[in-house]
Amino acid sequence: MLIDSHCHLEYKGLVEDHAGVLERARAAGVGGFLSISTREREWKQVVATAERHGDIWASVGIHPHEADGHADLGEAALLAAAEHPRVIAIGETGLDYYYDHSDRGMQQALFRRHIAVARQTGLPLIVHTRDAEDDTAAILTDEMEQGAFPALIHCFTASADFGRKMLDLGLTISISGIVTFKNARDLQAVAAQVPEHRLLVETDAPFLAPVPHRGRVCEPSFVADTARFVANLRGTSAQALAEATTANFFKLFTKAAL
Repeated sequence: MLIDSHCHLEYKGLVEDHAGVLERARAAGVGGFLSISTREREWKQVVATAERHGDIWASVGIHPHEADGHADLGEAALLAAAEHPRVIAIGETGLDYYYDHSDRGMQQALFRRHIAVARQTGLPLIVHTRDAEDDTAAILTDEMEQGAFPALIHCFTASADFGRKMLDLGLTISISGIVTFKNARDLQAVAAQVPEHRLLVETDAPFLAPVPHRGRVCEPSFVADTARFVANLRGTSAQALAEATTANFFKLFTKAAL
């Protein structure tokens, strides 16, 4: 069994055909889905979908692109949303300096609020980082020193040095379909070396469809293609990688196992 540890089931491209998307994924061996929210207005819908399906869980959080629009969102709102039994993670949150859709200071402040909630609830923090390695590492290091919390870097595309820093902090690394791209040699090298017990796979659907599906709307079923590719990089079988990453998912997202 595989788990798609990061997908956006309520986004255009997937939401129009939930039944078909889930049927195709389950037929491909996907036995669990973590449906990610990026704005407060999405929380209700993401949770409602998780309530209807025993193999879907939800996250609550604010993407860094949306930070300016959530400047007043406090810890209390996240804490209240996190109490729902189908909510198993905080995020996605983090820093994105590539597009700078939100003020960097606001991104950093909201990132720290999410971290505080992850620490208080014990729910894993889902971290998005793009072109912001130094500040992401600095914030995570500073916050870990104030009190440990579980966390992962989703859709890892950063440097090997950043990856080592994250592993040293105790974070998990999640690999998306980007690893299958021809120009992703550096990422492939990282994916081959991440310790087995700290590795997850994801789609980030409906984005980033892996080879051989480039140019199509990405679906959770495609996590099987990414998993096979990563298994080959690591010199192991697809079944062994599926078993390891599924076990890692439930060890990290302990609320999903309840």
